[in-house]
Amino acid sequence: MSIDAACRDLVNEFRSRPTLRAGSLITTVFGDSIAPRGGTVWLGSLITAMAAFGASERLVRTSVFRLARDGWLQSKQVGRRSFYSLSDEGRERFAAATHRIYGEPATTWDGEWSLLLLSGLDVATKESVRRECAWLGFGALSANVLAHPAPDMADLNNIIRRLKVGDALVVMTGRTLQSGAAMRGLAQASWNLADIDARYERFVTMFRPLIAALKKTPEVVPATAFLVRSLLIQEYRKVLLRDPQLPAELLPAGWHGTAAYQLCRNLYLGVYRQADEYLSATMETADGPLPPAAASFMRRFGGLNQ
Repeated sequence: MSIDAACRDLVNEFRSRPTLRAGSLITTVFGDSIAPRGGTVWLGSLITAMAAFGASERLVRTSVFRLARDGWLQSKQVGRRSFYSLSDEGRERFAAATHRIYGEPATTWDGEWSLLLLSGLDVATKESVRRECAWLGFGALSANVLAHPAPDMADLNNIIRRLKVGDALVVMTGRTLQSGAAMRGLAQASWNLADIDARYERFVTMFRPLIAALKKTPEVVPATAFLVRSLLIQEYRKVLLRDPQLPAELLPAGWHGTAAYQLCRNLYLGVYRQADEYLSATMETADGPLPPAAASFMRRFGGLNQ
């Protein structure tokens, strides 16, 4: 199967889903493609790009409006054109997600946990902290205790500041003294690892034909590369942001997250340059084409210059 045929199958499957989550895909496109290249885009060029995924102009406009209403995006009018960029809160959230999506899996662990004690918070604030910290990989050990073996402390501090819970949320550390079956059982229950593993397995099955086709035909046209790269990160993000990325000793045997990371990294390496060519030709800002990607872009997946 050619890479174009494999891509068509992927797009057709995406378009056939009962609910086309345009807002979620736009979030992926902003985070993966637009944020590292200035973070601003003309709505018209975004509408053009999203049409290939089956999203109508009306759906894109509605989805972008909702993302702005929810604090992810902000808009600016220049003449008759609307330009959208990440809000300050949106940039912060994208930065936290970027660390997790494109970062290399941890290979070592010193047995130390970061713990959040929620007992000093009211019910509504507890729910906000649980929801926000879940995106960093924290799991619930009990109703009032969240835990993570190696969170990004800068991202955690940003959440604490944004939610204004610094005076009531207790943050502490603890160390595992015995990491046996009991600890693995607790991890399984706190993060539902079986469900995450099954999602990783489905991801690998979905994208295996594309990586096989890429090996046969490494040259990919820019429009196809953009579709592949966007759907790749869309599907990987949906699983990865559920994954606490626990150390290997706490994971079940045959964990599919390792294969999913390798497949995602290899396919991304194979299409990101051509996808950027599409972005340069299609996406516009008020000053012309998107600017070049920031230097941090090339550090994704352990380094794209390989």
